[in-house]
Amino acid sequence: MLDLTKLARQMQGLSQHLSLEAVAGRQRLELAQQHLKNAYECQSDLIERQEKWRDRILFANATPIEPLETRIDIPVPPKVHTVIATDGSQIAPSHHEIAYCYLLNIGRVVLHYGQNRHPLLDSLPEVFYRPEDLYVSRQWGIRTEEWMGFCRTASETTVLAELACAARGDAPTLAMVDGSLIYWFLEQLPLDARDRILPPILQAWQQMREAKIPLMGYLSASRNVEGINFLRLMACPHPVPDCVSYCPNQLEKVPCKVFEPLRDTSLWSTQLQPGQRGPLWRSNARILEFYEGKSIYFCYVHVGAEIARIEVPAWVVENAAMFDEALGLMLAQVQKGYGYPVAIAEAHNQAVVRGGDKARFFALLEKQMIKAGLKNVGTSYKEARKRGSIA
Repeated sequence: MLDLTKLARQMQGLSQHLSLEAVAGRQRLELAQQHLKNAYECQSDLIERQEKWRDRILFANATPIEPLETRIDIPVPPKVHTVIATDGSQIAPSHHEIAYCYLLNIGRVVLHYGQNRHPLLDSLPEVFYRPEDLYVSRQWGIRTEEWMGFCRTASETTVLAELACAARGDAPTLAMVDGSLIYWFLEQLPLDARDRILPPILQAWQQMREAKIPLMGYLSASRNVEGINFLRLMACPHPVPDCVSYCPNQLEKVPCKVFEPLRDTSLWSTQLQPGQRGPLWRSNARILEFYEGKSIYFCYVHVGAEIARIEVPAWVVENAAMFDEALGLMLAQVQKGYGYPVAIAEAHNQAVVRGGDKARFFALLEKQMIKAGLKNVGTSYKEARKRGSIA
């Protein structure tokens, strides 16, 4: 139990710290605004330096493919359209439960607007219990709980492509996922492990591309700094941005980190009006080298309640009409969801496994185990004691 009386004594120091941080944050933001304004005049030079020294730059940074002063109003979407989303949840394996297994639950949502068609709101559960599912990741030193999260990401995308291709029709359609299309976690995975996760994702993307259905990743409260890091090229005090020679230890304070820990969204919140997007950027994340030539582009959009980061594959950006229409459908979803895309929110609600669902899952499993003739079926004494208190 949390002792609020003891905790209250620490609140005064925390509030003072936050006040000082707010002042420092405003100063960093003003500095970033000035650097952005100066970059308008030398954008092409910065991109040239970025490209020339890309192998010597040690921090992630993106490339603007439109003028930095770009501000575009999001178009109004057509009344007749379809939006598809998936999201996932899981029950992690535990040695204290009646059986060592895990469950993935993928929430599915297909919303038809202006078409007099019933929506789809359901979930697809799948239980994994075979040794090859439970222990395959240990050969790479990856915990089962982590591995199931990676598998869930692949399943979400695969199911999304299946829904998108099945729902394809004359109405404009948008396929959405919650989170980034840049799977940063893949960087740390061995090649064999990566080859089990990434190919199904890229295959699903190809299916949506062939069906001409735009794919979009929606990031709320994004912590990304790829755009801010582009401005670090301007803040660099050295003749060239050669981090390997001038600043090899990036863990220490380096002279170009004048904005840290400012995020992209903080800067663009001062630049955009509601319903506007900023310039398009191409991500240069190293993990994209494994995406079989499928680049990821992003922009920041003022959706009203916040600045959202929107990510799309290259094939969506290459079709300007498709990209603009997708942005309009996205913004309509945010408005219908009172600040967050309603399709993604509903997909989450369909996927989430609550406490009662978990209890029913293991009760069903226990029934099947007893029916199969297994004896001594039950949780560990530790788990049983945690579920109730003697005191």
